[in-house]
Amino acid sequence: MTLQTSASALGSHQRSRFLQRMRKIFRAFIRSPLAVFGVILLLAFIVLALFAPQISPQNPYDLDTLDIMDNMLPPGSELGTGITAWLGTDDQGRDLLSAILHGLRISIVVGVVSVFISCIIGATVGIGCAYLGGRVDTIAMRIVDLQLAFPTILIALMLLSVFGRGVDKVIIALVTVQWAYYARMMRGVALVEREKEYVDAAISFGAPQWRVMFRHLLPNCLPALIVIATIHIANAISLEATMSFLGVGVPVTEPSLGMLIANGYGYLLSGKYWISMFPGIALLLLVFSINLVGDRLREVTDPYSHSNAH
Repeated sequence: MTLQTSASALGSHQRSRFLQRMRKIFRAFIRSPLAVFGVILLLAFIVLALFAPQISPQNPYDLDTLDIMDNMLPPGSELGTGITAWLGTDDQGRDLLSAILHGLRISIVVGVVSVFISCIIGATVGIGCAYLGGRVDTIAMRIVDLQLAFPTILIALMLLSVFGRGVDKVIIALVTVQWAYYARMMRGVALVEREKEYVDAAISFGAPQWRVMFRHLLPNCLPALIVIATIHIANAISLEATMSFLGVGVPVTEPSLGMLIANGYGYLLSGKYWISMFPGIALLLLVFSINLVGDRLREVTDPYSHSNAH
């Protein structure tokens, strides 16, 4: 058997091992009714966000269709265009239901895209540091330590004050503050995997460094990465809402959940509760559903947890 054939057989064995582990995680995951409820709720939010333009009674981005005379109407009111605002309207005359559905799109896109890019950068840095070690590991980890020493919200606010407002600017800011978490976590997981026999076997077969890192180490580190990424999507959504609430996130013409909450904050004591309450409930349920999924994934992937047996 040639070295190339042996390396290919080893790769097939690792893929089979990874698929078996993922099936085991899936079976343990669905044993929890609460986690399944979280998945269903999250999928419902994703569907609503994807089809927001089709199911929204109003386009909240089209300022020409808004009538200032329809501002701050209570839930169930009829707008001048004949639309029934089941959740009321905000101070701009936007139908809150439509604004919330479009705001969900912004929240989910920002959360998923920023975490995905952060995972790619952080996983590459972490696995590279664990495998190469030496000066590369020392320099990269000191940069990570420096990054983690600063409060996340402070760095994000500083970056947005320089870049300006916009969905793409928010994503850049979130990637900048998040990648270090994944680098630190992946380095720790990869250091454990680095000492296992399959890595030594791949090296002895003459596999190049990039192949060992991304064809052997990475698949065995993915479960931990998926768990952390799922939880951090909720954190990214909350951070985007916080920045929009503070007025440095998305523009006024793109109403995110955080901005909708901020729009109604000044009217809470005057009885206009619905302007902030309904977007707040939507944000709460979205983050809650993601946390349910993330917490269950953490349980079933933790070798010291016995909850996955129940």
